[in-house]
Amino acid sequence: MSLEQTACDDLKAFERRLTEVIGCLQPATLRWRIVLAVVSVCTAMAAWHWLTDPLTPVVSLSQSLWNHPIFAFTSTFLVLLFMMGVHRKVIAPSIITARTRSVLNDFNMSCDDTGKLILKPRPAN
Repeated sequence: MSLEQTACDDLKAFERRLTEVIGCLQPATLRWRIVLAVVSVCTAMAAWHWLTDPLTPVVSLSQSLWNHPIFAFTSTFLVLLFMMGVHRKVIAPSIITARTRSVLNDFNMSCDDTGKLILKPRPAN
């Protein structure tokens, strides 16, 4: 087997593995996006009810949060999600492709968002 054939096989194996990794991340990414969207919408709706309540400016903050437990729960849950790093889980495939592109740039290559390799033309001497 020639050196070029071995290099070509290695590139094909790398491309298959990269597309597999990115493909496996897509379902989890979608689930985290749905969770984040649902919690954000619930927090926004609960915040609207909390802010439009006529008793909110009159009572203390703790009493106001006690009167609106849904807002207190969803806002706390949203903060906990961000502390757990859900924002990184939502964009995990794009992080991997960006880091892969920066490494592949040294070899005059790139990749698309699905992990398929893109061979750039050789620079002219």
